[in-house]
Amino acid sequence: MSVMKRMAMIFKAKANKAVDRMEDPRETLDYSYQRQLELLQKVRRGVADVATSRKRLELQINQLEKQADKLEGQGRQALAAGREDLAREALTRRSGVHQQLTDLQAQYANLQVEEEKLTTASQRLQAKIESFRTKKETIKATYTAAEAQTRINEAFSGVSEEMSDVGLAVQRAEDKTLQMQARAGAIDELIASGVLDDATGTGKDDITAELERMSSTSEVELELARMKKELGTGETRKELGAGEAADGAAGSQSAEREETR
Repeated sequence: MSVMKRMAMIFKAKANKAVDRMEDPRETLDYSYQRQLELLQKVRRGVADVATSRKRLELQINQLEKQADKLEGQGRQALAAGREDLAREALTRRSGVHQQLTDLQAQYANLQVEEEKLTTASQRLQAKIESFRTKKETIKATYTAAEAQTRINEAFSGVSEEMSDVGLAVQRAEDKTLQMQARAGAIDELIASGVLDDATGTGKDDITAELERMSSTSEVELELARMKKELGTGETRKELGAGEAADGAAGSQSAEREETR
């Protein structure tokens, strides 16, 4: 196979594939139905033309028959008047009219047959077109339902272009989020280890943080001891006050007993 033939075959194959993608069966069916209607209109016009021609021949036949009858009557009158020559002329003309009638009647019969054929063909074609129209609408409805179902399935499965774009956008957002989280964690570790300085001045290394924690613990312990000491002093004062009160009460009772004696 030559290079040109191969190129031609490849071009035809690609063109056929492109046309197949562009083709909508519903539009093709509507176009075919429209073409059939146009053909039916042509057949009907043909039937009307044949019927018109037949009617015209029928009128001509009627006129010739009247003319033949008139010539026959004229021949009789001429023969009755003793004019044989005139009667012969009338009959000669009548013979010519009869010949025309014969030809027209033959054409009329042919037109009748042709009209009947075209009428039958028109009726059959109309029946086929009606059947095709019903089938066309059924196929279109089935195709539309299948197309809608396909789009729904593609939307659910993420095969469609719109859902694919949404899925890719979500994936990119998740990737960027993970990347930012990893970067933030790495920077925190570097700042904590002292490799990077905190520009805000709030960052502390691990040693400083531990010392501050120990200092905070010591302050808490000192404060706790102070509070315990204060609580202890108060309890001692309360005990001394209670003792003095008891001694005073005992002295009063002794004095009363002495007075009673």
